[in-house]
Amino acid sequence: MHAPPTTKASGRHGVGRPSWCAASMLVGMATLLVLPTEAAVAERAVVLEIDGVIGPAIADYVARGFRDLKPSDTRLVVLRMNTPGGLDTSMREIIRAILSLPIPVATYVAPSGARAASAGTYITYASAIAAMAPGTNLGAATPVQLGGLPQLPGRKPEQPAGKSGQDSGGESKGNAARNPSTEPADTETRKAVNDAVAYIRGLAELNGRNADWAADAVRSAVSLPASEALKLHVIDVVADDVPDLLGKIDGRTVIVAGKPQRLATTGLEVVTVSPDWRTDLLTVITNPNVAFILMLIGVYGLIFEFVNPGAVAPGLIGGISLLVALFALNLLPINYAGAGLVLLGVALMVTEAHIGSFGVIGVGGIIAFLIGAIMMFPSGAPGFDLSLPVVAGTTVVTAGFFLLVLSMLLRSRRRPIVAGQEALLGAEGEAVAWQGEDGRVRVKGEIWRARAAGPLQPGTRVKVIGRDGLVLVVEPS
Repeated sequence: MHAPPTTKASGRHGVGRPSWCAASMLVGMATLLVLPTEAAVAERAVVLEIDGVIGPAIADYVARGFRDLKPSDTRLVVLRMNTPGGLDTSMREIIRAILSLPIPVATYVAPSGARAASAGTYITYASAIAAMAPGTNLGAATPVQLGGLPQLPGRKPEQPAGKSGQDSGGESKGNAARNPSTEPADTETRKAVNDAVAYIRGLAELNGRNADWAADAVRSAVSLPASEALKLHVIDVVADDVPDLLGKIDGRTVIVAGKPQRLATTGLEVVTVSPDWRTDLLTVITNPNVAFILMLIGVYGLIFEFVNPGAVAPGLIGGISLLVALFALNLLPINYAGAGLVLLGVALMVTEAHIGSFGVIGVGGIIAFLIGAIMMFPSGAPGFDLSLPVVAGTTVVTAGFFLLVLSMLLRSRRRPIVAGQEALLGAEGEAVAWQGEDGRVRVKGEIWRARAAGPLQPGTRVKVIGRDGLVLVVEPS
């Protein structure tokens, strides 16, 4: 018997199917081999630069930098920091962003000579990796109040940092820092310090760092160089540069977003994301001196526009300046009583220009303006206090403007009256038509009804000596 034809055809298909499956498997294996290689090439460490005071501009820069990261190709974020401190609100915004980021963050105090003071210390403690370059320091994390640094009885500010952590009896840093004799007497200051201590202790415990020294840095404003910070387990590593940092932290296990994560940082591509124009612009307008001057330009521009409707330019410039100033002031810690006094001072000087009380209201306006400018921005926060030369300059300019307006007002009062009833007294004219004691005269180009003690001939020069309603009393000139 012959085999059925279908069997032979089936055999041909059976031979082809394994070949096709084998080819598919080879392609899939090649894809699997290629994909990890491409991902490894794309892996990177992103460096963000924090250089200067920590304020709204830096917080916005860090937050936007974090939002632009892709966890698929970013294995580490490095905050290369050199800061004298800054605003508490901006610092906490950065720390919240660090703690919620699913990518490990390493704060690296660099280059040599840099520091992480005040707010920078808190950010360092909040990061999964705390690193410093040789020749740097961190600490001095005492919160600053309106009156400056809290007074700490029993603790000398010039006490060396290396001796602040242990007394003669071997007492630990934390116990020394919690000594009641070192507590500030003022209740508000004590509340702020205790809140800051609790906050930085929580950050220290989160990442397994020296919580006692952190509390001492808040209570006693002590600082440490890089070498001592490493010995006291305040930081994790001392590195010369970012590549050295990546090599030294490779293989460490850190806490990221509440979960342990093993770092693989060897061979990462280092990508630096520098501040852009938006950060630079925000840095400029959130400078208290710039915001204060913009506010004054806005107020004066609107005043000039109201006094001279239709001028357009003063109102346009003033409106834009005032809106930008209000945006900046909304981001800055300001004393609203001081801002109110500044605006009251301007209003009093404008009122003086309209009422003319011979300087009484204007002097009060200058005093209110000066006091308000000094009070407006709390002193103590580095980089966020109002410069005294700016206060003096704006006060002098405002006072000069007020004196200019007042002098113009006084000169105008000494000039002869050129309008109204008083302007007609003493004016000369000529008789146009006359009958008996009544007639008509031309005075200042206008025809008036007139009355005189006797008859006048047309064309006679007359002088106005009085006015009775719409009738002028005249006499021969």
